[in-house]
This record gives sequence, structure tokens and C-alpha cells, in this order.
Amino acid sequence: MSKNTGEQWDFWIDRGGTFTDIVARDPDGQLHTHKLLSQNPGRYEDAALQGIRDLLGVASSAALPGRRIGAVKMGTTVATNALLEREGAPVLLLTSAGFADALAIGYQNRPHLFRLKLEKPALLYARAVEVPERVTAEGEVLQPLDEALTRHLLAQAHGEGIRAVAILFMHGYRYPAHEAAAARIAAEIGFSQISTSHGASPLMKFVARGDTTVVDAYLSPILRRYVDRVAGALGESGGGAAEGAAPRLYFMQSSGGLTDARLFQGKDAILSGPAGGVVGAVETARLAGFGRIIGFDMGGTSTDVCHYDGELERTLDAEVAGVRVRAPMMLIHTVAAGGGSILHWDGARMRVGPQSAGADPGPACYRRGGPLTVTDANLMVGKLIPGFFPAVFGPGGDEPLDPAPVHEGFAQLAAGIGRSSEEVADGYLRIAVENMAQAIKKISVQRGYDVSRYALVSFGGAGGQHACLVADALGMRKVFLHPLSGVLSAYGMGLAQVRAARERAVEAALEGASLAGLAGTIDALKQETGAELLAQGIAPGRISHEIRLHIRYAGTDTALAVAHGGLDEVRAAFEQAHRQRFGFIAEARPMVVEALSVEAIGEDARVGETLLEVSGELPPPEPDTIVRLFSEGTGHSAPVLRREKLRPGHIVPGPAIIIEPHQTIVVEEGWRAEVTALDHIVLERLAEKQRAHAIGTKADPVLLEIFNNLFMSIAEQMGVTLEKTAFSVNIKERLDFSCAIFDAH
Repeated sequence: MSKNTGEQWDFWIDRGGTFTDIVARDPDGQLHTHKLLSQNPGRYEDAALQGIRDLLGVASSAALPGRRIGAVKMGTTVATNALLEREGAPVLLLTSAGFADALAIGYQNRPHLFRLKLEKPALLYARAVEVPERVTAEGEVLQPLDEALTRHLLAQAHGEGIRAVAILFMHGYRYPAHEAAAARIAAEIGFSQISTSHGASPLMKFVARGDTTVVDAYLSPILRRYVDRVAGALGESGGGAAEGAAPRLYFMQSSGGLTDARLFQGKDAILSGPAGGVVGAVETARLAGFGRIIGFDMGGTSTDVCHYDGELERTLDAEVAGVRVRAPMMLIHTVAAGGGSILHWDGARMRVGPQSAGADPGPACYRRGGPLTVTDANLMVGKLIPGFFPAVFGPGGDEPLDPAPVHEGFAQLAAGIGRSSEEVADGYLRIAVENMAQAIKKISVQRGYDVSRYALVSFGGAGGQHACLVADALGMRKVFLHPLSGVLSAYGMGLAQVRAARERAVEAALEGASLAGLAGTIDALKQETGAELLAQGIAPGRISHEIRLHIRYAGTDTALAVAHGGLDEVRAAFEQAHRQRFGFIAEARPMVVEALSVEAIGEDARVGETLLEVSGELPPPEPDTIVRLFSEGTGHSAPVLRREKLRPGHIVPGPAIIIEPHQTIVVEEGWRAEVTALDHIVLERLAEKQRAHAIGTKADPVLLEIFNNLFMSIAEQMGVTLEKTAFSVNIKERLDFSCAIFDAH
């Protein structure tokens, strides 16, 4: 890894929902790690800035020395949290006459197939107004924009205190003159955030394009305030800038590429943090020789999972927090099963989540009076040991985990359930593991991939505690853990490349002539994306481009992305992808090019890691202590080993616990851990997993919840497949109704 120039540090930061992780590279090229609670109002205002201060040795009251900071690369949950909690900016939706209710009506589909009581998510815009204007799909102006009325309506909303406007006109993605004119008027009136649909999502589908535009207007002001605060603290508006040494500030986009802070937009920030984890998982696994991986990022609030088989998987259509977003995003599935997921008992069912204790108050053991969570369950069964966990709790941020409320809470649960405290905690962990395994199936098995041929790349602060059990639930035999896996999302920020992407609607039959006709559009998008990277200091010789076509069968609405190429290559690639996803191809049905995407990539030096000497005569590592570990219904005596005592060539049979600076790795019975020549840890199952369960006459609350989730997962997979492949809207709606009746019984 190359050294920094001068005396500057680089900081790679993942600001998560519970913890903020930081990986810093000092002027000599050495890496340092740091972890803080994302919210700790009594000690600091912002965790990312406090972490930089801690590593530089700067007092909390002092300004950050911008001249000592080279670059800061961040992923943040600011936009995600604002969307989840509906705390964005008030937005005015300005749309074509007759379409004010279009986004509220949506597609009339059921967002949750198995819920009888439907609760529509709250709309993001404060109110919608219509203006007379209309352009046909062919570009004919049927009615010019009424600029006088547009000005009046915008001025009225501005007078009411609304400063963000989303402009959405029919066919505006292809003929944007009316949207541009309305945006000009809004700027003249004084709106600080102006989002147009042709700028936010220049693709077909009025509703999804409109939702994306509203999301951008809703989140960008919140995001901009945070970005400006960080930039100001780093010296871009203070001492560093005055001395000509302003740090370079980049943010991670949902698509997995970095961009200059000034270009960071709300619509591109929703998966900012998880995207860094995907990049980190892919790059470190590549070094270890794993080409097929399932990324398993378990943090404090949620678990993010991803699939990789040679290329980063993205989607143009996603739904986040009940909102449709049509913008490039990493294909990441999130399940509310993190270390902070709250444990529930209603007298019959044991449930995990979806509510989270977050960072404040956090789990019961965090000394803030929080509820019992997955983290507490791990402490109860011996997989988390207070003496080996960072002492960052209490009023002074220097106290260890507190086991007392954990033992008391589980004792109360055990009395009601009729099990021991360890058995109850172990049962909750089994449920959490099944929830996470089902999430992985949605991005793998449900899409035609055989996960038994993959390695599970485990990272995040809580990943190592559950990795073996999750792999067992999926039939996977290998787990990969990087030395920085506890902060891998932050490390991924440093491994990521600067990227710029553009999309254009096409809607043309897949033919040789139509492909040839795309050459001009491709060249224009390559120039546009390339110029954006040049403006960020990327040299022309380091810029490459990737071109994707989004193909679907005529009459369907599920497009699959394939690499641009000749007609036969595109057809073959689409058929292969469709057969894998849905199990069939429709040979007689014509194909349609729905959209085109071009991405510019700023090529950077790939990270390298030093091969270490592996000795075949290493004595076994000495454990620091022996603890009782209760897992899958059985108690064990497990050695506890510190990571720094392990050397390449060491093999640790399970059950055992390996303590790293930022995570705990549990090696379950039947598994072993091996330290490789790159100082990575590879967990491998040695003995076949015994899956038989004794079935008695009394209802088991753990199995009740596990089988409930399994049956629901099977029904959901069947529903998703039928919904995506059905040509009839009636079939889709009847599917929804049938699933609801199934759930009711």
C-alpha cells in the first residue's frame, strides 16, 4: 500500500446506525482503526469528526487541522435515517395537470403480500400542485407550459416556507424543456433545492421516476447540511482552506462509487454505508482467492447481504422504506436483524426485531437501560465476554459491558417460557440466524444461485459471532474473515473508486439497427461521465467505461442488465440471465432495450497485502482463558484466544472464541479456523452438520417461529416469481389476494 505524500492522513469512515467505524492511513502508510457509538450526545456532536480528532490527537474543543488531512472518504446513514424516520425537508411536487394524485395512487400493488391490513407509507411531499402543460411521447407540444401560473404557484409555496421542489412532467425524461423552464422559475423565486425528473431519473415509468425525483428533493437538503458541516469542520471553510490545504472530501454513492462531496445527492445516498461494505468484501475476497462470495454484513441495527460472481450487481429499480427509487444502486438486501434487534415474547412466540435498540439506549448491557437484544443473547450464552469487549460505555465512555441487567432480563423470560436462561438466549439466536439466512436466500437461491458453491464473507461488528451458524443454515462450508472485517465497510471506502453513471431511456426493439443507433448516445454519455471524473482530478488515462443494456421481453416489466456488445452476444447474455432468474426463456417473444447505462470508473491502484511466512511447526496458541459457551442446545468449554497471538499456519478447532480489536469470532463445534499466509482467517466446516430435531408433544416456541419464517419464505419466493413473470395484471392481483387469504388462515 503506497504511502501518503507529505504529513497527511487519509480517513475512511462508515457512519452506521449504531457504530461509526474509521480506518485511517497515517503518513507512513500504516493503518489504524477506531470505533465509536454513532450517537453519544453527552460526549460529542458528530462521531465521524470525533473519530478523526481522536486519531489525530486533537482536543474536542479545537479545530481540526485541515493541512494534516489528505482525503476523507465517507459512507453515511444520514439520508437513510431521514427516509426511514420521515424527517426530510418539506417538498412541493409540481406536476402536469391531471397527475397530482399519480404518486399517491402508485401501481396499485400490495407492498406486502401477506398482510391483510395494508398501511400505505406516508407520502414524502408536503403537497402537490398541477400546471397546464403537455408533451406527447413523440415530442409534440400539445399545450405549452403556463409560466405565469407556474410562477404564482411556486411563489405561493415559497411564501409558506417550502424551499424544496420536485418537478415532474409527463414525458419529461425525454423532452425536458418544460421541466427546465419550471426549474428556472423556481431558481428565480429562491428555492434552494430544485430536483427535476429528467435530472434525477431520465427513464420511463412516470410513478417510479416521480418518486425518485421527490426522494432527491426530500433528502438532498438534509444531506447537504451534513456534508457542509463535515466539510466546514475539516477546514474547507476554515483554517485548512485559508492555508491552501483543504482536505478532499468524498462520499460513497448507493451504486458503489465515490463522488466529490459537492456532487453528492439525496437519491444516490440511500445505500451509502452498505455499498462500502460490498466493495470491501469483494476486494478483500479477491485477494484471498474467492471469486464467488455472499457478503454478510451484520451490524448493530441491521444485516446487509449481497451476491458477487465476478461483477458488482446493481439494479435500477429498488424500493426502500416504501418508496420506489429508479437510480443505480447496489443489489443489497437488508433485514432487521442486527446486534441491537430487540427480543420479543408474547406468551406464545419468540420474535427477533424488527425494532432495534440502536446506539441510544442500545442493548441492555450498554448501561443505558435498553431492552434485551441479540447482543445481550450472545453475552448470555458466553459468545460475548465483557472483559474482552471495548470499554466504551457509561458516562465517561470507559466502562465495560454490564452483564447484570442481561442475566436479570433472561431470568424473567426463562420463568415465563419454561426454559433455562441460556436455552432462551440460544433460541433467540437461532431465530435471528434463520432470519439472516432467509435474507441471503432472497439474493441468491431465489435468483437461481447455488450458495453451497460460494464462500460467506463475514464482516461488521456482529458478523463473526453468527457466521458459522448462518453458513450452516445455508449449507455453506467456508467463511472468510479479513483482519479488518470488524470495520470492513469503512475499509471499503478506501478501496472504492471514483465513479460517475448516467442512464437514458431507449424503448426500442432489440435489433442490429437499434443497437447501431445507440452509438451516438453512448458517446455522449461517455463524454458526460468522463468530464465529471476529470473535474474531480482523475487523469484521462485512468478513466474507463462500462456500458450496460437493460433488456426485457416485450409485454413484461422486469428488465435485466447485460453487457453491451453485438446482437447475438446481447441476446445470449439476456437469455442466460433470464433462464437463471426465472427458469425459462420465451423464444418466440421479441426483446426490448428498455434503457442504456454508462458508467465512468476512475481506475486506482489496487490494494495489495503482504504474504507472510507460514511455518509448519507452530506450537498451538495459548488461550487467555477458558469459558463456558452454550450453542445450539449444548454447553461447551471453549478457549478464548486473542487475534494478535495467531500466526499464519495456526489452526484453531471449534468450539473456540477469537477476540479481534473490533469483533468476536465464534468458531462453532464442527468448524475450524485457519490463519492464511495473508493473515486472513478462513473458517471451514469439517464434519457434516446434523440437522435432525427431536419433536415432542409440546409446542416449541423457537421451532414455531423458525418454521413460520420458513413457510412464509417459500410462499414469498413463489409469489415473487409469479409476479415477475406473469403477463396479466389480473393474475398479479389475484396472487396478492390469495396470499392474503393464505396468511389469514
